[in-house]
Amino acid sequence: MLTGGIFAASANQFRDGEGFFSVPTETFSTPGYALTSPPAEVSGTAPAARSLPFDLATLRLGAKSTDSDIFIGIAPMADIDRYLAGVKHAEISSVSYHPFAVQYLDSAGTRTPAPPVKQQFWTASATGPGLQEIQWNLAPGQWGVVVMNADGTPGVTTDLAVGVRSDLLAPIASTLLIVGAVLLAIGVPMLVIGAVILGRRNPAASNTARPGSFPAVPSPATAQGVQMQAPSGVYPAHLYGRLDGNPSRGLWLVKWLLAIPHYVVLAFLWLAFAVTTLIAGFAILFTGRYPHALFGFNVGVLRWTWRVGFYSYSALGTDQYPPFTLARADYPADFDIDYPERLNRGLVLVKWWLLAIPHYLILGAISAPVAGWNYGRKHGWNYGWDYGWDTETGRNGISLMAALVVIAGLALLFTARYPVGLFNLVVGINRWIFRVMTYAALFRDEYPPFRLDQGPDEPALALPHPPGAENPAS
Repeated sequence: MLTGGIFAASANQFRDGEGFFSVPTETFSTPGYALTSPPAEVSGTAPAARSLPFDLATLRLGAKSTDSDIFIGIAPMADIDRYLAGVKHAEISSVSYHPFAVQYLDSAGTRTPAPPVKQQFWTASATGPGLQEIQWNLAPGQWGVVVMNADGTPGVTTDLAVGVRSDLLAPIASTLLIVGAVLLAIGVPMLVIGAVILGRRNPAASNTARPGSFPAVPSPATAQGVQMQAPSGVYPAHLYGRLDGNPSRGLWLVKWLLAIPHYVVLAFLWLAFAVTTLIAGFAILFTGRYPHALFGFNVGVLRWTWRVGFYSYSALGTDQYPPFTLARADYPADFDIDYPERLNRGLVLVKWWLLAIPHYLILGAISAPVAGWNYGRKHGWNYGWDYGWDTETGRNGISLMAALVVIAGLALLFTARYPVGLFNLVVGINRWIFRVMTYAALFRDEYPPFRLDQGPDEPALALPHPPGAENPAS
């Protein structure tokens, strides 16, 4: 609502001197006797606009012809149909202005109509040489616009301009702005409180590996409980994905449909993620710390996203349906980030857009559609089933990442096996993507390595496998 209010308020600058929103004047023509508009249905039972103390909606139409006197009129569509029955004319079916293009729906006929100026059914009309203009207050009913030569002869060529004016725009903009601001003031704290509650239930990564699950961080405890330092070169964001046997031959064809409930939930979670990341950014800027509860919530959103991607569009690595939880679970895919005790206050202002540009360029080449680069640039970190449309070439595009996943699916379909090398590559690309997301979303200050670490586990680690899990790369 707030966005709509801002849009409505900013639209006022496009009004002309009389308060109308207008489209450019363009030339329309037909060899027939008349040009008509499609039927326009104005619903409602409101009183006539002239009885109201404000301008509800006024339509302005202007027509100009240099060859002869021109006629322009508005009338009920039923009267126009009777008047032009059996008369050759053209209906303007569609118009675009950037660039200008018009399509006509021609109606054949042999009857010659009487001059339009002699008809009595016009609700509003104007006729004469040069520019003829009418203004009409909208009223309920089905209406049409007719442009003809004033003497009713065939061959109509005219320059047409259309505008509309309403005094309701300013009150609508003000109402949307006020209500949107109030809802935002109520909704954001509620969203943050909910994220904090969920984040406390899903705390930041500890240094202890849990039996039967993936290790939370790359410095698991030994059997004697002695803490070990993470190997050098290990990035503090840890993505795991182990091939769960050999997935079904054909289930991957419908996984995108089966995962729709997750997409719906993730849409709301990512909305919350954007808000909580913004709040965390301010917290880092002033305190140098990422709030623990928000950290746990945001890591949970990334973890959920990776599990759904591993199941469906990003890897097809398992047929086990992802759990609906932000917390860690007994699942073949997992993601975690080490909690930072301190963060650089100044980096929060530049790392997410400026410093990460080299990674964006590389990942854009991998995950943006080949023939739809503009789409990929607008949508940021797209990976998996990523399609676009190149408006310049008119061709579809498929990303390299999507192509790899499709090849994996075809291999499953025809051989019932997932090529191990291909699986390791797909997981490695996703690992790179999630490291960059970790950096850009302000979780860590360590710059992501330009490295494609393939395989199910973080490559610098020698970690125990969950019971019953199969590691195809071993």
